[in-house]
Amino acid sequence: MQPFLQRGLAILMVVGVCVISASAAERVTLRSGFDVVCDHQRPVNGEIRLFLTRNEDSYVDVFPSDIVRQVEISEAMPDAKISSPTITPAVLDATAQAKSAPAQPVDLPALLSQASAAHHIDADLLASVIHAESNGNPRAVSRTGAQGLMQLMPETASRLGVQDSFSPEQNVAGGTAYLDLLLTRYHDNPMLALAAYNAGPGAVDRYHGIPPYAETRHYVARVIHDFNQRKRQLAHAPLHPQMAAAHAPSHVARPRNDSGTE
Repeated sequence: MQPFLQRGLAILMVVGVCVISASAAERVTLRSGFDVVCDHQRPVNGEIRLFLTRNEDSYVDVFPSDIVRQVEISEAMPDAKISSPTITPAVLDATAQAKSAPAQPVDLPALLSQASAAHHIDADLLASVIHAESNGNPRAVSRTGAQGLMQLMPETASRLGVQDSFSPEQNVAGGTAYLDLLLTRYHDNPMLALAAYNAGPGAVDRYHGIPPYAETRHYVARVIHDFNQRKRQLAHAPLHPQMAAAHAPSHVARPRNDSGTE
């Protein structure tokens, strides 16, 4: 059986990189050639669970056959800095207008269901990204000028055809389209796509995996943890058939054939 999340989100991660700060950690090299730096590990149901954090909130599972080398490391990877983009007067003006505008009701589940169907991305993954990015606030503005539910930078929003980043409909549509592009770029590897969503694809390409930024490492772990929680809750809560389709495990990323097409 091939649904991507049949054994959890982590089954997609064997071609990616999981990085987390730790005073004493393990570097696990996978058959794909990538390294996983985790706090500790444990066998679970025939797989190896690599814990990204000491409190075991976030983890990924890999098959023992995917591991080719394990080395204990005594120091955490050094943190690099993320340069802050310039915030233009236009962004400041738009931010001021957004904060002063009256609040409008948002049917977020409906927006996520539509975006999920349009891009074949699990609605729970989209919800977890929104939770990490803006905590569901359509008028959220970051210190770097990212705007709206999925925290689109003005330049990114413009490239995606988003005219109003504070419009929940436009923001979710644009943010999901961007995440779709990143999933395609990184061969449906959610962790690399999430890292690129946070730090930019240039950083992921430069470090050949999740870059050594504390903010990005914690962001990826936070999204995964929230996503896993949603799936656990979903397993115990019956859904309307229409909503169940949006939360189907196979929709976190698109299965591809050997030619690399959908």
